[in-house]
Amino acid sequence: MVGAADAVDIAVRALEQLYELAGTGNPITLADVDQAVRLMKTDPEARLLDYHAETILTGVRKKAIFPRTPGQRAYVKSFASNDIVFGVGPAGTGKTYLAMAVAVSMLLKDQVRRIVLCRPAVEAGEKLGFLPGDLAEKVNPYLRPLYDALYDMVDEERAARLIQKGIIEVAPLAFMRGRTLNHAFIILDEAQNATSEQMKMFLTRLGNDSRAAVTGDTTQVDLPRGTNSGLVEALRILDGIDRVGICRFKEFDIVRHPLVGEVVKAYEREDKRREQERKHREGDRRPRPGDSPSAATVEVASTAPSGSGA
Repeated sequence: MVGAADAVDIAVRALEQLYELAGTGNPITLADVDQAVRLMKTDPEARLLDYHAETILTGVRKKAIFPRTPGQRAYVKSFASNDIVFGVGPAGTGKTYLAMAVAVSMLLKDQVRRIVLCRPAVEAGEKLGFLPGDLAEKVNPYLRPLYDALYDMVDEERAARLIQKGIIEVAPLAFMRGRTLNHAFIILDEAQNATSEQMKMFLTRLGNDSRAAVTGDTTQVDLPRGTNSGLVEALRILDGIDRVGICRFKEFDIVRHPLVGEVVKAYEREDKRREQERKHREGDRRPRPGDSPSAATVEVASTAPSGSGA
């Protein structure tokens, strides 16, 4: 091999990992190659075979679903020791997908009796009023990503039967108010767009023998300006509480198209640049010793005519 010494070393170790995996009869995919290179960069002692051995379940088309990065591995293990698990990080890190896989696996093993999937509800007023259908049909497009993940693990016909029987429920967050969910695995997706009140309401739905996964990206809050994100607040308030796990994903954990990671990093650089510009502007506006009062702070007499009541 030709190249920088460290790059050659990573390539050699990645190939060794792939040969070991191929020796077990596993077909090698581009995702495996990408994972091998990523692992060797961050953890030279890691074994690709160990990750494959931690398969959560086998989905449709015999697709094995397992953690592919150290962050994903810690996330999946967190469900074994916690009743509430927060998965926080950029898009494409598998937060919701892996939570769904754990939920389906527990359902198939009779460890829970039902799965409840929800997202913060978009109000049924002007934003949804133009869409055809009743309220459930109006919010359905916003819940589509949850259906997509579900259909990757359970064939559509079986999933439809489970949904019809209420064993799997997909609903807006607003529909959770007033309920107590026992023997359930509950997933709240896009949690950064839940308000503080909604987050508290969701977390207090947890009943006997239930688990909850809360996933979101705190850098993509779409709430109205001035409204606090319930996810950001919950991460601060619940940190350190027993049986609450908080897993923070990084760019390295992105397992979508390799360009997704580059896009995330590019936007982070832009955010930092804007923040530096904002601080610079605020510094320029700060009064300095010896500066004369600005016109805005000088008290002036009213010019209103006498007796006008102004």
